Parts: sequence; structure tokens; C-alpha cells
Amino acid sequence: MSRFFRGGEESSSESDSGDEVSINGSEESSDDEQQVKKPQNKFLAGNDDSDDDSDESEEESEEESDSSDDDAGKGGADYFLKDASSESEDSDDDKRSAVKSAKDKRAEELDASIKQIENGQKNGDWTLISAEFDKLSRQVERLQGPRGKAPKTWIRTIAELEDFMNEALAKAKVTPKKMNATQARALNAMKQKIKKTNKGYQKDIDAYRADKDDFMESSEEEAPAPAPIKVKIPKASDPIAQPTEEDMEGFTEVTQGGRTVKYSPESILKHLRAILDTRGKKNTDRSEQIGVLEKLHATANTPYQQIRVLLTLISSRFDLASGSSGAMPVEHWKSAEKELSTLFTILEQNKEYVVVENAEEWEDDEKVPVLQPGEKHIKVAGSLVSFVERLDDELGRSLQSIDPHTSEYIERLQDEGSLYNIIFRGLLYTEALRKEDDLDVSQDTVNRIVMRRLEHVYFKPAQVIKVFEDNCWKAVGSDVDSDITGRAASADATNLVGTLCNYLFVHSDGIIRARAMLCQVYFLALHNEYYKSRDMMLMSHLQENIPNFDVQSQILYNRTLVQVGLCAFRKGLVYDAQNTLQEICGSGRQKELLAQGVMMQRFNQVSPEQERLEKSRQLPFHMHINLELLECVYLTCSMLLEIPLLAQTGSSPDVKKRVISKTYRRMLEYHERQIFTGPPENTRDHVMQASKALAAGEWKKSTTFIHNIKIWDLMANTEDIKSMLSKQIQEEGLRTYLFTYAPFYDTLSVETLGAMFELEPTKVSAIISKMISHEELSASLDQVTSNVIFRKGVELSRLQSLALTLSDKASSLIETNERTLEQRTQGSSNAFDRPGRGRGGGRGGARGRGGGGRGGGNTQRQAGGTQFTGGALGAAVRG
Repeated sequence: MSRFFRGGEESSSESDSGDEVSINGSEESSDDEQQVKKPQNKFLAGNDDSDDDSDESEEESEEESDSSDDDAGKGGADYFLKDASSESEDSDDDKRSAVKSAKDKRAEELDASIKQIENGQKNGDWTLISAEFDKLSRQVERLQGPRGKAPKTWIRTIAELEDFMNEALAKAKVTPKKMNATQARALNAMKQKIKKTNKGYQKDIDAYRADKDDFMESSEEEAPAPAPIKVKIPKASDPIAQPTEEDMEGFTEVTQGGRTVKYSPESILKHLRAILDTRGKKNTDRSEQIGVLEKLHATANTPYQQIRVLLTLISSRFDLASGSSGAMPVEHWKSAEKELSTLFTILEQNKEYVVVENAEEWEDDEKVPVLQPGEKHIKVAGSLVSFVERLDDELGRSLQSIDPHTSEYIERLQDEGSLYNIIFRGLLYTEALRKEDDLDVSQDTVNRIVMRRLEHVYFKPAQVIKVFEDNCWKAVGSDVDSDITGRAASADATNLVGTLCNYLFVHSDGIIRARAMLCQVYFLALHNEYYKSRDMMLMSHLQENIPNFDVQSQILYNRTLVQVGLCAFRKGLVYDAQNTLQEICGSGRQKELLAQGVMMQRFNQVSPEQERLEKSRQLPFHMHINLELLECVYLTCSMLLEIPLLAQTGSSPDVKKRVISKTYRRMLEYHERQIFTGPPENTRDHVMQASKALAAGEWKKSTTFIHNIKIWDLMANTEDIKSMLSKQIQEEGLRTYLFTYAPFYDTLSVETLGAMFELEPTKVSAIISKMISHEELSASLDQVTSNVIFRKGVELSRLQSLALTLSDKASSLIETNERTLEQRTQGSSNAFDRPGRGRGGGRGGARGRGGGGRGGGNTQRQAGGTQFTGGALGAAVRG
């Protein structure tokens, strides 16, 4: 049979010598083999495999036809199926039917990447060069193979790229114009890549630089070896389905060497030693290690073996999250919590085994340690307190990564109860070890776990703490008690927190002691113990030393300060509340200072490392203080203090102007500049409208605006808070009215004032007496007639008031100039001496410090030199 009629039975790859290249190329890659085996003509595409049953005579006739008719061999079956006259169609069909080998394809990809790198060099685009260089490196790896020789175009490219990079670095040093930040990072990255890559090809690069033409024209490199098949290695954090017992039925697990793996109680310590030796090394499958340790735990039959396996297993689970910034997988966290609980149970049942940090490692894997005569314990190396701390930290990181407004967060938060139980059991176990003199357990270990327990209760209401404590005591049984926090002390939340804090006050120092103090102050303020919390805060003197503490302690200090301010507000102490909250709320960075979010700063570039640290410090959502409520309390307190002060300074120009809250003043000024103000929409609008009404004497309208704020519903005893605010607005409304309209009255009846503001006459008299005693009001109170008699002072005209304002501003300007000059001259006495001028000339001479004050007296000029008086403006003001 002629070869032209066998196209439907055989693959066209067997037809001519050009296709033999494709067959050779197919040995390099299984992917390319599929491309080579495709039929050339879609009409004759038949069986891809050659006929095994064809006769020898047919093969001979095929060979004869190949030797006798070359033209027919070139055209193939397509030659007879198409019009011979249409040469253009034949040429197009030849182009479509051409099959490239894998080697040619990779060579073309290599040339394309090199071309892109050359374009990047022309444009100075280091980002493009870096991306194409990574792509080129991967292509060369596939083309080169494990033992192949590098392509010469690759050697030429990396050599020229190194020269171009050195020129760019030298040019960047002498050029004043800085490179773009993105390009500079790409250039630095390329510097490291080229340095690392060229080290392996230094011999070829030297040969190329010695004689470029001879190097490129020399014999071609050997054929590349087949590309290695890449096997995707799963990450440690990826969930891997473990085979079940049904899946493993009839199969035996083997190692990489082909030997059968058998887990027996006698070989457990050997397997543990092997796992510990590979722990922390590269290319270690941590999930596989965890699976092996779980099997070892099921095989262990003695307490010592179970303790050793559980210690290693818990550590391996924590290793899953050590290399990544993400949280530990929830399944592994719950498994670690159960295994740690099991470990505590084993240790409680077998008192002779103790886990301590200062124990020596057991080196003999053939036998288990035995209790020696004269000894009471078998020591196992480990740190249960570190496990508890790590479990606590991982739960916090997990809560940080979950959206708090989903049910998933609530479900995850339920694990805090089991974690608190673990902390409680860890404290009981550490207490028991501390009693043994031969174990030498440090006091710092006990302090750490006591601090963890305190950090889980200080921000919770008393009812929640009571539920946690009841569950913990039920779990350990009725025959167990604690020396630090007994059952009686744990019954009441206030006694529990006080007991934990007092223990840390006595047995710790430094940061732990300060944090314990802050936790107790926070707890007392949360439960409306304002005066106790305030006194403890002041006696601790932490406000002086807090900048020297770590960031987490500073965050706790800010939270405590805010909670004390909110407690003062709930008690009706407006001035104390505003004064306490001023430091946090006046900065405008409440979210950042309380670790409840990251503030995006407009002109500040934050590095990824700093951003990661900021996010890791954020508190879980259930520990947050409501920022909207905090702002509402702060603005309300500022309103009750600022509106009477503005009224006082407006009616009495001689009163020194002072500002209580700059933040509130800016908001008020912005609101007053608005041409049209609609109904209030948010908390800030409600407070501004209430301020405007209070300044006009409409205290009822102001009360309505404040009561309409919905955020008050989040506070306990909402009605008590609103009634307190109503009383405060009535009193401050009275003070504002007296400050505003005092110049227009000679006498005013106390009963009339009481009727206007719905206050008792005795309360009105008390408020007026307080104002008179503080010299805020120039009046006297006639108790016989119950009238207020106002004393008229010197009434200033509008021009005189403006002149006084100008005098104040000019004086402040002079003081600012003098301070600036002192900073620049560092207080030198000859700051005003100029070279080339005598003592008696013009503006020379030293600044005079004697004489009258800056505000009064007519300072005379001294002969022989001028005294610095601030120029003509200063003299005019003082004159």
C-alpha cells in the first residue's frame, strides 16, 4: 500500500525526516508529545498509532515509494486532496501543518524574554527587567536540565546585564535627581538576583568577556536533558485529608526507602527522636509529622510515653502558624486545646511525673526513665506555661482575622471558655509545682500565668466572670482548691480581681506589676467605683513613666484612662470626665491609641513591616470601647463647660481667654460658618445643635437634642444618665444666662430664675453664691428679698474692646518672637550685636531684662544702646 493512502491509519509524524525532530522533541516533554502526535490534516485524521499488523511487503513498497517519488513525499496526502494549481493555499497549509519541537519552542521563548530585557535596558525600566529576568531564569532551568550546559545567549545576557546594572548604580550615585521608588526597589532586587545568579556561571562569563565573538561562534552546547517534572509540594497550612482506617485496609505504610513502618510502644522514643531532629529544617512536611505523632499517641501505653508524645505534638501544631503571619488553623487550635487538657489530666493522675523547664533531656531511647531511690519525681523537659500563653495568643490572632459582624466570630469567641479553663488548670498545676522545694520552679512562671488569667477577666462584667469561674471549679472537682484564689474568693468578681492583683503587687515588679495595677483600675472604673479607681491611678504615678513602657502596656494605660473618664461621666462629674478624656479624645487619634484600628495617614508612608506590627497589636472586637459613645461623652462634657465660658468671655472682655477643648471649638466654629443647617443626623450634629440652643438660653431645646442621641442606649441605666444630663443642662443654662445678660440687669429675683430654669430657689442661690465666690460674677445676693444685685463695672466701648484684643495679640506675638530668638541664639547675651557697629549705634546692645513688666509702665530707652522692646508696635502697645 502506498504511503499516501495510509495517512488515515498512521500518525503523520512518521511521514518525513522533519517529523523525526518532533519525535526526538517528544522525548523531552510529555506535553509536547501530544502536540507532535496530532494529525496534519483534519480530513485524514484517523488512528494515531501505526498498524502493528501491516505486512512486510507494504513496508517495502513504502520504502520504494519514498525513494522513487520525492515530490509526493513532500506533499503528503494533502497534495492529492487539494487543487495543485493553488500554490498560495498549499503554502498556507504547509505553514499551518508545521510542528515545532519542544527545543525550538523553548529557544523562541528564550529569545523573546531576552528581547524584552533589552527593551527594558533601552527604557531604563528595571521593573520589566526584573520580571523578565525571573521568567528567563525559569526557562533556562527547563532548557538546561539537571546536567546540561547553559545556553550561550543566557551567558551573554547575564554578563551584559551585570555591566548595565553597574553603570546604572554608578550613575545613580552622581545624579542629583533621585530615581523613582518603584524603580529603585527593582534595581536593588536585580542587584541581588544577578549577584546570586552569576556566581554559578562565573567561568562561562569570564570566557565570554575574554573573547565575545569566539565564545559565541564555538561549537553548540549539548542537547538539553528532559525537563524535570515539577511536583507541587503542599504548604504546611493546607488541610491534608488523612487516610482513614478503611482506606488503609489491606495496605502497609512504607518509608521513602521502601521499608515498612511499624509503630510499637518500644519504638515510640526512636520515632520521637527522628521527628525532633527534622523539626525546623527546610522541606519538612509538618502535616505529615503531626499525622505520625497522632499515631504514636494512639500507640503509647505508658504515662511517660504519652507525656513525651503530647509535648511534641502540641509543639508541632504551633509550628504550623510560626512561619506565616496568619492565624493558626481552627482545627489544629482545637486539637491542641484538647491535647493540652489531656496532658493536664495525665499529670494530675500521675503525680510522680512533672513537666518543668529546667529538666534534662532523656537521651536513652531504648528504655523509659524509672523513679530512683530518694527522688519523688521524674522530670520531663517542657514548659506548660508557654503552651498556655501560645494558645491564648493564637486565639487572639484568630479573632483579629475574622470579621466581627459575622456568626463565625461568635462561634470562635465561644472557645474562650475552654481556654480560660486551660489557664485555670495551668495555674493550679503551677501552684502545686511551686510548693515542691526540689523542683525549683521560678516565681516568674507563676506570675505569667496569673497575669494571663487577670487579662481575661478585667474587662468583663461581674456576671460573665462568675459564669467562667463556676465552670472552672466544676471541671476540676470539689477536692481541689487554690492557694492564690480559693473557692470563696472566686465567688465574687471584685474579690477575685483584687486577689489576683494583690498577688502580683507582692510577688512581681516592673511591667507585670504596672499592668496588674492598670487592670484593677479598669475593672473598678467599669463597675462604677470612680473614686477608688481615680485614687489608685493617681497613687501609681504611671502617667509619669508610661512612655518608657512597651506598646501593649501603653495601650492598656489609654484604655484605663478612657474607662475612668466614662465612669466619672456616669457619676455626673462632668469636669473630671472632660479633663480625663481630653488627652485621648483631644488628639483625634482615639482609634489608634486604643488599638481599635489603624489610622491611614495622608502624607506618611508606612512600611509593610510597620503595618504588620500595627495590625498584630489590634485588640479583638469584643474588647473594644465604643468610639462613638466615647466621642459623644467627650463632646457633651465639652459643651457643658465651653458654652458658659464663651458667654463669660463675651460679656467680660477683661477676663483672660482660655480654651478647654480645641477640638470642640473647631467643630463649633465650623458649624457656625454653615449658611444652612438642617436637622441633626449624627452624634456630632446633635451636640452642635444643643450647644447653639444652650448659648441662646433655650435649655429645653438643648435637652431635647441631647436626649435624642441614640448612643445613650448602649450605656447601663440610660434613664439615669438622661436625667443627670437634664440637670446639668439646667444648671449650665442658668450660668450662661447670668453671664450673658448680667450687664443688662440691676437686680434679678431668684424665684424668677428658678421659674425660668425649673430649679429650686435654694439650688439657684447655691449656684449664684458659687459664681460670686469664684469671682465669676460681679454681684451680691440679698437673702432678705431673694434678689441678685449686680454691680456695674466700667463698660467698654467697641473700640476699646478691639484695642484690648489687639494689645493681647501683639503681646503674644512679641513673646513668640522672643522664644524663637532664644532657641536660635541659645540664650547668648550678645545676640543683638552686629559686626561693624559700636555699642551706641542703632539697634545694638543687649536685651534688657530689668525694669517694669511687659504689660504696664512706660519703659524708657537707655542711653548708649537700645533695649529690645519689640519695635514700634511693642512701644505703641505699652504706651
